[in-house]
Amino acid sequence: MVGRALWLALESAGFTQIIGRTRAELDLRETAATDAFLQSEKPDVILIAAAKVGGIEANRTQPADFLFDNLQIQTNLIHGAYTHQTGKLLFLGSACIYPRLAEQPMREDSLFTGRVEPTNEGYAAAKLAGLKMCQAYREQHDCDFITAIPTNLFGRHDHYEPERSHVIPALIAKYHTAKANGEASVTNWGTGAPQREFLTVDDAAAACVFLLDNYSAAEPINIAGGTEVSIRNLNEKIAALTGYTGAVEWDTKKPDGMPRKLLDSTRLAALGWHPKINFDDGLKMAYEDYCARVA
Repeated sequence: MVGRALWLALESAGFTQIIGRTRAELDLRETAATDAFLQSEKPDVILIAAAKVGGIEANRTQPADFLFDNLQIQTNLIHGAYTHQTGKLLFLGSACIYPRLAEQPMREDSLFTGRVEPTNEGYAAAKLAGLKMCQAYREQHDCDFITAIPTNLFGRHDHYEPERSHVIPALIAKYHTAKANGEASVTNWGTGAPQREFLTVDDAAAACVFLLDNYSAAEPINIAGGTEVSIRNLNEKIAALTGYTGAVEWDTKKPDGMPRKLLDSTRLAALGWHPKINFDDGLKMAYEDYCARVA
């Protein structure tokens, strides 16, 4: 999802020599293959959007996979960018790398001040290592490597499979299927009380392109400024969007995850960037994408 959006954003910004590979074409976990790719293409700029991602259950049950795969991908690319003298690198972190009980909204200086959410600790640990790696190569080798931390993203070309999807695509698939099958009720995890901020992937990609020209510092920078809603309210919005009118139940024995996850967007806003896509319009775009590609 993020890679496709970045490609389109780069094209819109006037870039004409964009290089990318699918997972089938290049396994970034393989050091030799990644090095050969960088040696052949010699990119001037690298944006690291590739990662193993998933929802709460996948993160909770596969911590080793999330840690290993993401460490391999980012290590190969960050070290490779240094080895092959790439001019600029942008590493994408994740909002889940912030401490679980960080002061809200979460500022960049609160990183590493507390324990992350246990249900996604493997993924978060890998992303934190990538951030530190960018800082270390910047300090030791004067590499222009930066880290951006996007808030929760959604939009076109998302994953809708239950084992891989995040909350918005998971709910879109769930409610659409429930309506199609005439299900009397839908059951969701947790209490519905947690609050999350959401930003369309198209806005996030535009912010990344903006940062390539307007940001160069060791400190990570949040990509935020989206809309904050409770999970319960989000369910209501998506149920209405899909036309589902059955009952909605909550399995409170299942984990909620972080109670709140809102990023402070002050630093990015001060540089002059703000999101353009309304949240409800973004939800409609996401549902249209699901209907066109999956349903």
